[in-house]
Amino acid sequence: MRRDLLEVRRALPPDVVAATGEALARRTREMAEFRAAQSREGTRRPGEPDEPGGSPGGAGPLTVAAYVSIGQEPSTRPLLDELRAAGVRVLLPVLLPDNDLDWAPYEGAERLVRAGWGLLEPAGERLGLDAVTGADVVLLPGLAVDRRGLRLGRGGGSYDRVLARLERAAAPAALVVLLYDTEVLDEVPVEEHDRPVDAAVTPSGVHRFGKPGKRGKPGRP
Repeated sequence: MRRDLLEVRRALPPDVVAATGEALARRTREMAEFRAAQSREGTRRPGEPDEPGGSPGGAGPLTVAAYVSIGQEPSTRPLLDELRAAGVRVLLPVLLPDNDLDWAPYEGAERLVRAGWGLLEPAGERLGLDAVTGADVVLLPGLAVDRRGLRLGRGGGSYDRVLARLERAAAPAALVVLLYDTEVLDEVPVEEHDRPVDAAVTPSGVHRFGKPGKRGKPGRP
């Protein structure tokens, strides 16, 4: 399935990838998680300081863990810049030799550097593997998701570790995968360690999924 999905992506022209990025930025910013944070920002008293570590509990600026798209992935560039311009604290991954992910703040496209596997990574201070547990929203790459919220990644395991770390920390972050419209499927292959996502954003809209103990609906990734 991964091979077939990647082949479809490779055939996409650059204008489709770019247009998808613009649509994803708009749809993501319209999500309730982002609107609530914007409302919270608007009600902060003048001079009230931000919390440096993000705001899972509702204090301080919204913190979003995101990623820089590469190749024919749905473009995240417009979204990253819109979030930063809106005062959102954006964290980006730094791939470690063991395929785990460290995190560093996004400080603009000019502060991204080339890394292995064609990745672009932030050049700023590394914040540690657990920095992601302070995020309000975690935006995930993927190849597909099914109607139960099961996400199919590339198979490297990096984000499986991230999701496991969030679960161990009981972090309340919303988990959101960014995809093309054709990548919301009826079913994807599942492994025992897989964990569910809360939503998928595609150019046509936001697809919500239920999880055990969250919103009272069944679901298993």
